[in-house]
Amino acid sequence: MASSERTPTDVDRIAEGWVDTLVELNPGVGTYIGRTTHDDRLADYSPAGHERSISATRETLTALRSATPVDDVDRITVADLGSELELELERHDAGLHLRDLNVIASPAQDIREVFDLMPTDAPEEWERIATRLEAVSSAVDGYVETLRAGIGQGIVPAVRQVRAVAAQARRIAKPDGFFATFAGSARAGEAELPGSLTRHLGAGAGAAASAYGRLAEFLETELQPVAGEHDGVGREIYALQSRHFLGAEIDLDETYEWGIEELARMVAEQESIANEILPGASVAEAIAFLDDDPSRKLHGTDALQRWMQETSDRAVAELAGTQFDIPAEIRTLECMIAPTQEGGIYYTGPSDDFSRPGRMWWSVPEGVTEFDTWRELTTVYHEGVPGHHLQIGQAVVNRGQLNTWRRQLAGTSGHAEGWALYAERLMQGLGYLDDPADRLGMLDGQRMRAARVVLDIGVHLGKQRPDGEGAWTGEYAFEFLGRNVNMNEGFVRFEVNRYLGWPGQAPSYKVGQRMWEQLRDEVARREGAAFDIRQFHRRSLALGGVGLDTLRSALLA
Repeated sequence: MASSERTPTDVDRIAEGWVDTLVELNPGVGTYIGRTTHDDRLADYSPAGHERSISATRETLTALRSATPVDDVDRITVADLGSELELELERHDAGLHLRDLNVIASPAQDIREVFDLMPTDAPEEWERIATRLEAVSSAVDGYVETLRAGIGQGIVPAVRQVRAVAAQARRIAKPDGFFATFAGSARAGEAELPGSLTRHLGAGAGAAASAYGRLAEFLETELQPVAGEHDGVGREIYALQSRHFLGAEIDLDETYEWGIEELARMVAEQESIANEILPGASVAEAIAFLDDDPSRKLHGTDALQRWMQETSDRAVAELAGTQFDIPAEIRTLECMIAPTQEGGIYYTGPSDDFSRPGRMWWSVPEGVTEFDTWRELTTVYHEGVPGHHLQIGQAVVNRGQLNTWRRQLAGTSGHAEGWALYAERLMQGLGYLDDPADRLGMLDGQRMRAARVVLDIGVHLGKQRPDGEGAWTGEYAFEFLGRNVNMNEGFVRFEVNRYLGWPGQAPSYKVGQRMWEQLRDEVARREGAAFDIRQFHRRSLALGGVGLDTLRSALLA
């Protein structure tokens, strides 16, 4: 994927300037892409900080609109960055920042999670961490100020999210919570840190933990009593959030009906495979049979991490040069157990200079100690190769053609997660899921994603339930997902809380997959016998992250 150097244009300079602005306004963005200049700071989450961000958004959009694209790379940048900036202004006008609280992707998590990505190999890196730990207090206080402004305007999150995030904050604030444990484990390689630095880290960790204690107190005593009673956000906000996560506008009612049909198709496919695993068995009976198979079980997170890494390494080695272009720079993927126990599996891309590789993280809920390989094999392909790591890593490699924004920050959940689900089905076609048990595990995930389309749109738009027994509610969402996934109660609880608090994101996986498959089929129809799927993948991934409307126009132009 490495390419010849392209002369930067005015459009590239605007995009690069926007990255610089983002890093200045939110140093966590810099940490994510490997710029350590501001690693001792955190974003200003106060209303004043938000206004500075919005002002910069308007200025960049004005500059972008006045620029003249010189080639297709520019045209894609103008279209995609322009639509993202415009949408951010719409989200501001809707006051979404005033209610930005959920269990997975709000400032309550962002402030803590940035520490997972910081380098820790040298004393000077720990010094920056100590200073950033001290900054947690003002970041949290600014966030509280914004949520307070939301209370004043009657723009508040749902009470279910408030309670759940308060519980998260309480855990982080504990004497043995994240900050204390993180600072207490500080070393520079095999060497002990100087005593003064150790004390600095301890003081910073104590201040950060206290800040999360104040956040929990505010959530419990001020926000919870006035928080919204309903989990659903309504059609207007949902449509805005859906566009944010897809980079495309969809017919929500048609998508809801499609989701119901897709869920039924996944159930039928699972039932067929269950019969292969155990003749005459139901899906539940086949799952029970597999769960009793000790050869398919891992015990403990150490075993899980080793298996993830071995599975990922094998996929990279076998697929490189045969099915996909996998440059040397991204043939390393680190599989990690996350330092939190909140649930969820996620990927973080490599830094721009590849000094930090791409990483797959597994946040294992407290008390979960056993893992079934038949359930999780497809997850490694989803997060690694040919999923997120191939997609995101190749964009970073393509620095000769793509500016930093296009390489590192552009794109939507629908593009990224849609590709990852598309990749799961590719692996089935390549024979990596020939074992019916592994295929059942893949379908278990696909069934969950189809169920999420129905659940997410249903509950947030207040649609009629598929069973005809009234309108969707948050309580019914837990029951519905529990029937359609094979997860323990902790996973189900976390997943549904995530959907209820992050409207529009969960359907972006399956909807994105649908759009990727439709695009592939349309390109194949147009090109006929000349169609080469490997070339299709190469062209698609060379674009970097984009919204799905931009992807469609780029591939079908």
